[in-house]
Amino acid sequence: MKREDLQLYFIMGTSNVSHQNPLHVLERALQAGITMFQFREKGSHALTGFAYEQFARQCQKLCQQYNVPFIVNDDVELALRLGADGVHIGQDDLHVSIARKKIGNMILGVSVHSQDELETAIIHQADYVGIGPIFATTSKRDAQSPCGTNFLQQAHNFYPELPIVAIGGINPTNAYAVFQAGADGIAVISAICESIDIKHTVNTLRSVTRING
Repeated sequence: MKREDLQLYFIMGTSNVSHQNPLHVLERALQAGITMFQFREKGSHALTGFAYEQFARQCQKLCQQYNVPFIVNDDVELALRLGADGVHIGQDDLHVSIARKKIGNMILGVSVHSQDELETAIIHQADYVGIGPIFATTSKRDAQSPCGTNFLQQAHNFYPELPIVAIGGINPTNAYAVFQAGADGIAVISAICESIDIKHTVNTLRSVTRING
């Protein structure tokens, strides 16, 4: 994984898209220039069983066409079955040490919210960490309270070599502050899923990453 892969990290599942075909949303985002994609199929109406795996494979195929890394959220077994590029885990999922052993050299991303969690992720060779929610978000019902950019800045100062992606309520109007605090990239859900002009939204977000790249 290259640090630049994190610049504009799109996360999506079917429950994040209300009025469009999720695969169309993903393809438009890929065409417009997202740099990484995370398959995150969560929520009360999430796909299960065969439909779940089929949708994951369709997303993976699109990512391969555009040469964008395909990351699976939480589900290590699915990632291994698909030969995904990587896995992203939270603190309530499989422990980072077990995940690393299972996935070998795949990309491993870990959500962290404290110095202890950050250090554990580093010890077990996480390739990047996700920090957030930076701002208030409606995309995750179980999201913690917004933490602002302070912890992000601390993490960057303590471990400047560690790639960091920021998540939570990030949009074209506040993305600049996140990069200024030390993030290598921004992860977005709603900003793209709810956009009426995905190309314009992605271009606007990418222009912020280029300023700070």
